[in-house]
Amino acid sequence: MHIETLKVFCDLAELLSFSRTAEKHFLSQSAVSQQLAQLELVHKCQLINRKKRPIELTKEGQLLYKAAKEMLDRYEQLKSELSSLKSSTGSRISVAAIFSIGMHTLPKYVKRFMVKYPNVNVRVEYFSAARIYELVLSREIDIGLVAIPKRDQKLDVHEFEDEPLVLACSPKHPLSKDSQIDIHKLQFERFIAFEKNVPTRIWIDTILHRYSTSVHQVMEFDNIETIKRAIEINSGVSILPEPTLLQEVAGGTLKSIPFSNERFIRPTGIIVRKDRVLAQAGRYFIELLRKKAQRRQR
Repeated sequence: MHIETLKVFCDLAELLSFSRTAEKHFLSQSAVSQQLAQLELVHKCQLINRKKRPIELTKEGQLLYKAAKEMLDRYEQLKSELSSLKSSTGSRISVAAIFSIGMHTLPKYVKRFMVKYPNVNVRVEYFSAARIYELVLSREIDIGLVAIPKRDQKLDVHEFEDEPLVLACSPKHPLSKDSQIDIHKLQFERFIAFEKNVPTRIWIDTILHRYSTSVHQVMEFDNIETIKRAIEINSGVSILPEPTLLQEVAGGTLKSIPFSNERFIRPTGIIVRKDRVLAQAGRYFIELLRKKAQRRQR
């Protein structure tokens, strides 16, 4: 059986449509039907019930689908392993990070890495957390950096930095005079939040709920940079990771105030597909990222 035929069959099993499967593989529907017929001939059984709408797998088809997915995953792993053997160090490492980590936390690690591996190109791209998980799982990216990392049976998840969460406000805001602040003071304050599907929003909402503090949400954005711009013009306050505020605090456009209740943090993490085989440089880069978390655990 050809690998491409198995790929077509797996997509047919998932999409349950000859036309959509044909479109995905740039084939005609007739070509997809012929490849399915070839598989059924080889295994002497019916794999798809064509009378159902939408079509559905037979028991034999379900069995083949499960085995084919395992074979395709192993084949992709083999290609990754063969690729890593071409160079003892690897010529490029691809990293996907959420914008705040990529802009404010990652650069210092990249600089340290380049001292040891000056000829290895670290390509950093910025995406949403959801997109980063997709790219890592599909092997399009070597390493992902996200906030509030979630567990997945196909991923290795390592701790990265715990970022202190602080109150961010304009120097013109009445709360800016405090050196520390009780979170209860945010009750009914005009609040600029992350959008609801952003993991950091869920994390901050949980903290506010734990302290029975209700804020008045006046704006929602999907990234920290836009939130900071809104705070600078005194549209409201927010709770943000301290490392993302250093430049504005130094420039006097924002105030960063720690909380007196406890040390609130935003955990961040490194995600790598479990069967991803990285060259020596890639493994070193991950160890470099993990060092701070390892020191904290000691």
